[in-house]
Amino acid sequence: MGIEFNGVCYETDENGYLINLDDWSEDLAKILAEGEEIDMTEEHWNIVRFLRRYYDEYQIAPAVKVLTKAIAAENNMDKKAASEFLYGLFPKGPGLQACKVAGLPKPTGCV
Repeated sequence: MGIEFNGVCYETDENGYLINLDDWSEDLAKILAEGEEIDMTEEHWNIVRFLRRYYDEYQIAPAVKVLTKAIAAENNMDKKAASEFLYGLFPKGPGLQACKVAGLPKPTGCV
């Protein structure tokens, strides 16, 4: 399986997540987002960049609970508002969709 972009085929798993994390680029992220029916805005990019920084530091994608807590703190909102904000950006699940667009592995605990 894979995604073809600019004449290059990028390998993905059966769920569409990149196999080689080093293949990721912002241009490829736009293609991944299109596949998820997401129109990338600066708010989407902020989440994607947060996820990539987190992964660089911990070598794992954050659980949705961790992501929600971090976004709440960064945006001075309560966890419920942060959760609604994240689901507004990534309606099929912020962990699943945001990690896919960020070029990260499927988060642990997500089915």
